[in-house]
Amino acid sequence: MPGKRSNGEGTLRKRPNGLWECTMMVGYQEDGRRRYKSFYGKTQKEAKDKAEAYKRDTAAGLYIDPNLTFQEWAQRWYEGYRDSVSPTTYESYGYTLKILVGAFGPRKLGSIKPLDVEQFLKGLRADGKSDSYLTKCRGMLYQIMHKAEANDLIRKNPVRFAEKMKAHKPVKRKEAFTQEEVKILMEQLPDNKVGHTIRLMLATGMRTQEVLALEPQHIEPDGSCIHIRQAVNMVKGRPHIGPPKTANSVRDVPVPPSVRTCAVFLREQAGKFVWDSPIPGQPVNPSHFRDKYRNALLRIPGVRMLTPHSCRHTYVSQLQAMGVDMETIQSMVGHADIEMTQHYLHIQEESRRAAAEKFSKTFGISR
Repeated sequence: MPGKRSNGEGTLRKRPNGLWECTMMVGYQEDGRRRYKSFYGKTQKEAKDKAEAYKRDTAAGLYIDPNLTFQEWAQRWYEGYRDSVSPTTYESYGYTLKILVGAFGPRKLGSIKPLDVEQFLKGLRADGKSDSYLTKCRGMLYQIMHKAEANDLIRKNPVRFAEKMKAHKPVKRKEAFTQEEVKILMEQLPDNKVGHTIRLMLATGMRTQEVLALEPQHIEPDGSCIHIRQAVNMVKGRPHIGPPKTANSVRDVPVPPSVRTCAVFLREQAGKFVWDSPIPGQPVNPSHFRDKYRNALLRIPGVRMLTPHSCRHTYVSQLQAMGVDMETIQSMVGHADIEMTQHYLHIQEESRRAAAEKFSKTFGISR
């Protein structure tokens, strides 16, 4: 009869072939059922010693499970990534993960080779997927395998040795409004919530999701500064208030004097948010704002139909053209890493105010 051991030591039994088997629970399967693992030896002691060695190596992170599948590890990696990114980014990662699991899911983690990665990417290309799509899939696959390599689950990251797919098209440069277009927009946008919002985006470099999350208290009464403390994140197709894109996105943005009346207007007419949803107390869906933005630009001749995010690119490019140093610009738009931001902290406030003044002089409103 099998001999049941004390808790955690498993069960010992002698098999018909004469070998001793020590079986112990090592976790749970995806459907919630217990997962068991068996260790064999010519004697009870040998089987038990193998089970104990497995427990020690697992606790120390040294055991490489030859049966661990890509799907199991990828899901573990994905869950561990939850607290590192915004809800919107985490959700988008989930779509990419489904693609990777569909390609490699049941494969044993250690069996995936560089050739497999290359064939996977070539298959995506053959299906007509874009270069950015391929880059996103390759990047996530690299991160999953890199984490596995760091935890000694695989001997080397196969993505690192896989040949990169050459882009079909040259990388498209991010579009921005010209200086003349900015002047036209500043003058001809309507004097309403849509028009003043677009002016502020051009004059502060705020992201769309930051603008739509603004509450009255985030705008100084005189319109001189906007405090970015939150952003609208789309989670399962619905807008939610959450943290900004990165830690550095939490910032105080000086508003150029020429557009402070726009900030005051938005503050004074705001409800719970500057842009309220039809549902009381909820942020508006970004798609609603994009429609309003598009309709406003369609009414202004001499201006290209660029995306709302192009206002942010415009802000950076125009400040560069005015001679504002990149460190100050990075601080104002929330792009710089923490170390760089702290390094330039002693010049930040003076430089930021000067940058706002330069923008105001260049793009004043003659009304």
